[in-house]
Amino acid sequence: MTYFLEYTVPAAPGEAEFEFPHDEIQSGTTVPLTQTNAEVVHTPDLPARTGIVGATVPEAKLEAEQLITHSRASEASLYFDPSNSLQAGVGTLVSTFTEGRGWQDAKDAPDPQDATF
Repeated sequence: MTYFLEYTVPAAPGEAEFEFPHDEIQSGTTVPLTQTNAEVVHTPDLPARTGIVGATVPEAKLEAEQLITHSRASEASLYFDPSNSLQAGVGTLVSTFTEGRGWQDAKDAPDPQDATF
């Protein structure tokens, strides 16, 4: 099954924001900020969409929770997405996670094990 976890990583404590170079000519290349004259992009947080391996919803939740607890994210959404899209919000929302409250299944979310949807 194909699941994706969407979450937002806030800047580290003591850091106001993330900084990274934006260079359309050399895209995909990582260069220290001190070694480039590319425009620097500033953002207080980074959105992420990560593929989660799991044959069932409970397996996907377990794997997703491991990822969440090793990041600075405090909230996340788990999607079932057979299209394997990297676009935010694509797929069927299965469950949401909030630190301190755990998982809350989406209302009327279809069972991804049901091949009819």
